[in-house]
Amino acid sequence: MSQKISASVRRKDAVDKAKGAMEYLADLFPVSPLHGRFFYSTIPRGRIKSVELPDLAEGYHIFGAKDVPGKNGIQMVQDDWPVFAEKEIRFIGQIIFLIVGADKAEILRIRDAIRVEYEEETPCYSLEDSEALYGGVQHGDDNIFTQFEVNHGDAASLFEKADRILENDYYTGYQEHVYLEPQSLFAHWENDSIVIHASSQCPFYIRHSITGVLGLPEENIRVIQTPTGGAFGGKEHFPDVLACPLGVAVYHLKQPISLILDRKEDLAFSVKRHPSATHIRTALDKNGNILAMDIDQRLDGGAYESCSMVVLQRAVFTATNVYNFPHVHVQGRAFCTNKVPSDAFRGFGAPQAVFAMECHMNFLAFELGMDPLEIREPYLLVQGDKTVTDGRIHETVILPELTERILEMSDYKRKLEAYKTEPCKGIGFSYFLHGCGFTGSGEQDLIKARIRIVKTTDDLVRVSASNVEMGQGLITTFCKIASETLGISLDRVQYMTPDTGDVPDSGPTVASRSITIVGYLVKKGCEKLKEQWKSGEEQTIFQDYVPSSYTVPWDNVALTGDAYPAYSWGANVVEIEVDPITFEIETKGIWGTYDVGVPIDRRIVEGQIQGGMIQALGYSNLEKLEVKDGRYRQATLADYMIPTSMDFPPMECDVLDNPYDYGPFGAKGVGEMVFNGGAPAFTAAVCQAVDAEIDEIPVLPETLMELKDEGR
Repeated sequence: MSQKISASVRRKDAVDKAKGAMEYLADLFPVSPLHGRFFYSTIPRGRIKSVELPDLAEGYHIFGAKDVPGKNGIQMVQDDWPVFAEKEIRFIGQIIFLIVGADKAEILRIRDAIRVEYEEETPCYSLEDSEALYGGVQHGDDNIFTQFEVNHGDAASLFEKADRILENDYYTGYQEHVYLEPQSLFAHWENDSIVIHASSQCPFYIRHSITGVLGLPEENIRVIQTPTGGAFGGKEHFPDVLACPLGVAVYHLKQPISLILDRKEDLAFSVKRHPSATHIRTALDKNGNILAMDIDQRLDGGAYESCSMVVLQRAVFTATNVYNFPHVHVQGRAFCTNKVPSDAFRGFGAPQAVFAMECHMNFLAFELGMDPLEIREPYLLVQGDKTVTDGRIHETVILPELTERILEMSDYKRKLEAYKTEPCKGIGFSYFLHGCGFTGSGEQDLIKARIRIVKTTDDLVRVSASNVEMGQGLITTFCKIASETLGISLDRVQYMTPDTGDVPDSGPTVASRSITIVGYLVKKGCEKLKEQWKSGEEQTIFQDYVPSSYTVPWDNVALTGDAYPAYSWGANVVEIEVDPITFEIETKGIWGTYDVGVPIDRRIVEGQIQGGMIQALGYSNLEKLEVKDGRYRQATLADYMIPTSMDFPPMECDVLDNPYDYGPFGAKGVGEMVFNGGAPAFTAAVCQAVDAEIDEIPVLPETLMELKDEGR
């Protein structure tokens, strides 16, 4: 069965996308009666003293905080982010007004004529400034959005007994999502309800966020998913930020309005990956064995909390990566700064945590004079081991098999030895994992996923769920699960467009949960249908999420138990060469081995792997995104560099089957895990090539020049 389900088929959405014929939101609604553009704040921190609005011609409107019929707060994880700024300003680009009208040129003229007088306050841009309350506190009494602390074993007492303590700091920066089409929505009024068409990951998130803003019941808000050209987390919560002011305008005007950001606007004001700073202390005995670790993680959450809480949770629970350290203390904090809010991005806190831990293991190996693999091997998790949250590793862990295969593919050991005497060449290794599904009890307490399977009178099967296709092949994989389970051909299965007015809420398309959690529901629902199948009759099956009986119960107060029901695992090797004159870094090869259970479609999994590798390469080496005076310095895609086809190194990957009993046909999540290991493996390779310690990404030519100037 596993071998059969793993066969690759032509993706259901492949032809139109490959031909460029796929119609995205701007194509679907090319002629709109009204258009919307935002008026944004121009200061990073302060208060609005006065506003002067221009006279408006008939048919043109300006909407702001006073026009919100319900609560002026966007309900995400928290509701601290206002729909429209009313008095307080926390970042450049905060929405103050939405201008609506028929002519785009006139809208821009109106926008330029708006005058806002501010009382400016001292902004804080860094984690250090936020922690020091520079310019005064602006969130709570300590500028901390959220914090978590985990104690596994008794780390404090082991530090007292340590023969030696080694410690270091590790830093990661911003990253832009660079999805294919910018943020886009179209909304209209219909039968006393608002209907929103959105390029998003989470239609039910939009419905939830706008309910309190408009004061309407959920049944009077309908969100329809449009074809989405990539998201990577950038269309998880940010569409809520745009949909709420758009909803206010439609609520008042009862007319259709399109809202499509241009690329420059999208780059300047959309959410990014959380920058991080991690300090790791390690207690060692006299033989160099690791006794305990103390890990302090700090995330830059930007001006409002958004989903920093859940990103931080995953970072904290991934802090020890693939290792079983018996005594660990982890503290995580997300801070408020006067910059665009940080939000979800592929990996969701895990890449920051994995980068820090893998770099730290290399640091320990260097300080102890050990081989990078040799120092890791004694601490690798195995089935039955406790996690940092005192849960359990339930599945068979095949890290030794993944390691053996990647060493063979990459010739890592020979090259590692050879490059010790070959300047400017280096090769690096990393391990990584990713917890599948929502953290803790999120699936059973918050999401409560449900899917629907309908068989028509002509025996066609329609799968309905809220998970969206955004380039990852979900339509094909869900339909394959249904066709294989029912024993019918793939062309007799259809995946319905996510529409909150029609499909059940199976949860958001995030957290590597689509296959692991929702795909399993599709399989279980189709098994029920197969048992009850009556040819020629319409039949409907609902399948609800039921928590696994084998997991260690989650305690949301103590933060103990199984943070995730299962994990995907991997290893990466990256080989690089540094130009001794320009200090440019050329990636010569990337290798990866992965445990994703059993792939539903091997070609789709390989595509995810290749895409994740290249995106991680950009995060490691190219994608510099700096903030100066509250603005991103890299303002266009000519300034913000992402990998192109010219930057693609040779790639080789392998997926080793390790069936997961509670995944459809043994499958686990793949989309996020494949990103997690690229940055630490790349950095390790550069460290060898330049014979220097590097603890920050992206690693740029100027980074290496500075190291040379410092004589390091």
